[in-house]
Amino acid sequence: MDPLPFADAPPPPLAERMRPTILDNVIGQEDLLGPDGPLRSLVERDAYRALLFWGSPGTGKTTVGRIIASRAEARFVHCSAALTGVREVRRILEDSQFRSRTEGKRDLLFLDEIHRFNRAQQDVLLSFLEEGSIIFIGATTENPSFALNSALLSRCQLFCFAPLDNGSLKRLIEEALGSPLGLDGQFTLDGEAIELLVALSDGDGRRALTTLELAASIAEGGSINVELIARAVQRKGMRYDRAGEEHYNVISALHKSVRNSDPDATLYWLARMIEGGEDPRFIARRLIRMASEDIGLADPAALGQAVAAWRAVEAVGLPECDLALAQAAIYLATAEKSNALYRGMGEVRREIRDRPIEEVPLHLRNAPTRMMKDLGFGSGYQYAHDLEEGIARMDCLPESLVGRRFYRPTGRGYEQRIAERLKAWRTLIGSSDSPSKTDRRG
Repeated sequence: MDPLPFADAPPPPLAERMRPTILDNVIGQEDLLGPDGPLRSLVERDAYRALLFWGSPGTGKTTVGRIIASRAEARFVHCSAALTGVREVRRILEDSQFRSRTEGKRDLLFLDEIHRFNRAQQDVLLSFLEEGSIIFIGATTENPSFALNSALLSRCQLFCFAPLDNGSLKRLIEEALGSPLGLDGQFTLDGEAIELLVALSDGDGRRALTTLELAASIAEGGSINVELIARAVQRKGMRYDRAGEEHYNVISALHKSVRNSDPDATLYWLARMIEGGEDPRFIARRLIRMASEDIGLADPAALGQAVAAWRAVEAVGLPECDLALAQAAIYLATAEKSNALYRGMGEVRREIRDRPIEEVPLHLRNAPTRMMKDLGFGSGYQYAHDLEEGIARMDCLPESLVGRRFYRPTGRGYEQRIAERLKAWRTLIGSSDSPSKTDRRG
């Protein structure tokens, strides 16, 4: 291709100059755009009206939208839901509808960051999508299941754009170095510089090209090394959104790493959250939850560690509290595990919600008045501390639930001692440790 005629105007950014104009030149997204890719098939057959592109920044969503507009000989209308109001989008849609009816030509509306519209605002699109006078592409970095309403989802075909892998990023960088539209062979990168640039780009092709262009602008010669790339980047931009899906993905990874007793993965996901700007109070609260849900009485000290980390967060904040969070997280990851509390609490809650509320047995009720004593309140109650064994031979569950076992300790950690203690007590009072006939689980 011939170089673009920039004349006296400053050239567009490198990422814009290197934007492909045909599908065959798109780097990455082979699953979607390869020979058997579903999106390529739709584009080549012109069998589309409304599409949703979901993926991280710099993965080619806008590029593919422009290519589709070019193939369909449609005017490309780009706007962002972050900057454009519903009234303006409606006007664009109405103008496009009029143009289609009067001139027989279609527009392609590419609505970026569509998740910025609330569910009611998204409804403005529905009638135009059904009418079909416009090609519509909505792009989002947020999970459409959470960000978009079901009516809009049902009218669009969804395609997921993956972050660019290392091989794709290297190809992109090498093409930019040699292309007349790019750096035109005026600069070279050594192997270490390419590896660093790929690592710092985090799957974002636009970020890779922007960093490369900045490094070239500060290079004194034709060679770009590791030091120049580091100067150009300054700080890696984390792919993390405290209010978005990545927030939930990473906290889920942290929780499951703790549960699976993997301290290395635990430390990695914890650092990802801290470096991404997560509120340390949120992390501390989740560690408290993990201590009870996944460890419980297998290691009673786990809850104390988590609460201590929360107090450290409240007392000193970041960056000083990062090691307190790490200490608690590693303790939880390496502690004995039990979900007996979690299972027991869930089972007893289902019992309360799904069955009639049981009366408190009379022998467990207080009897502060003469009348209540005459009615049998407190009758038959045995004070455990007055007994030699320290445990009374009486049932404390309602009659219909006698024999139910809601808490079943495991044989791990401190819970092994609890299990042995319960077995001894039940033997003492003549209670079976196996489920009774009234144990109506399920």
